[in-house]
Amino acid sequence: MFYGGKYSLTYTLLIIYKLVGNKLKKTHDKQMNIRKINIQDIETLKEIGKLTFAETFSSENSEENMKEYLENGFSTEKLTAELTDQNAEFYFAELDGKTIGYLKVNVGQSQTEIKEKNTLEIERIYVLKEFHGKKVGQILYDKAIELAKEKNVEYVWLGVWEQNPRAIRFYEKNGFVAFDKHVFKLGNDEQTDIMMKLELNEKKPVANNV
Repeated sequence: MFYGGKYSLTYTLLIIYKLVGNKLKKTHDKQMNIRKINIQDIETLKEIGKLTFAETFSSENSEENMKEYLENGFSTEKLTAELTDQNAEFYFAELDGKTIGYLKVNVGQSQTEIKEKNTLEIERIYVLKEFHGKKVGQILYDKAIELAKEKNVEYVWLGVWEQNPRAIRFYEKNGFVAFDKHVFKLGNDEQTDIMMKLELNEKKPVANNV
């Protein structure tokens, strides 16, 4: 376990950095690949999942709450269930053979909040911090929209932490609008997520010939 016992969060993050590879080359020098993953990729998913979540949220949350969430949210049992769920899909963003980000989408009953058949949830888009600003997140987002259109859903939705203005701006730039809020529990801390959605099949008004 990376986050248990005597190891500090900082120390374990350093271990994961070495496993993932923190000396990756710039994206404009290499061809990026978006690949659907399966159960054979579980250990890499566990590593990239823990690292990107910690990079994103550790500065705003207690070490105790982070440890609890990382251990439970990225356990082998939980990831196995998610990877074998027919209504959930994971994709890696890979550069020069290294995983630098990932996407998770859900449909049907596997969505975390809205369970409608005509919707798709973007549950996770995470990118290694050193690749922020290099369009990796946008490429993963575009893949999610491509999947939504293939499935012919009416709208795409997601939840984003109200204290994550960077992510909120990203989704607003891509046309998402806020429509509700829900509670996300990180350890013993109840946090508020803004629920946002993007209509894909908006009906055009009928022209008035009068």
